[in-house]
Amino acid sequence: MAQQTILVLNGPNLNLLGTREPQIYGSTTLDEIAQTMRTAARTKGWQIDFRQSNHEGELVDWIQQARTDADAIILNGGAYSHSSIAILDALQAVEKPVIEVHLSNLFKRETFRHHSYISPAAVGLICGFGARGYLLALDALEDCLD
Repeated sequence: MAQQTILVLNGPNLNLLGTREPQIYGSTTLDEIAQTMRTAARTKGWQIDFRQSNHEGELVDWIQQARTDADAIILNGGAYSHSSIAILDALQAVEKPVIEVHLSNLFKRETFRHHSYISPAAVGLICGFGARGYLLALDALEDCLD
């Protein structure tokens, strides 16, 4: 059996993790999250393709590529989670398991963050556990992948 590839996508401003509002998002950097995920994925026999973009169209392009290049997607859409129908459409077209991740608990924040356009395409939503949410998403994917 070929090695499973998990595409991990991160939306706008997540490149600033570790310094941007650490009281909300924590002090772990995106690079540290990527390294932790790669290590955890190796123990499952998986590989991680970890990416970040501040550009909606680039995220859509990467999601579309996942049709042939990935077995599942973990997505922290950042602010695009609350605004992007284009990302929702791309996720639905891919027909791969999607886990939505957010570092903060969206439901303890501003009302506009309570709605996610990503959620209808996702198997599940993990929010409020900081950087650990990414690892929880990897564990959740074990039930979604053969």
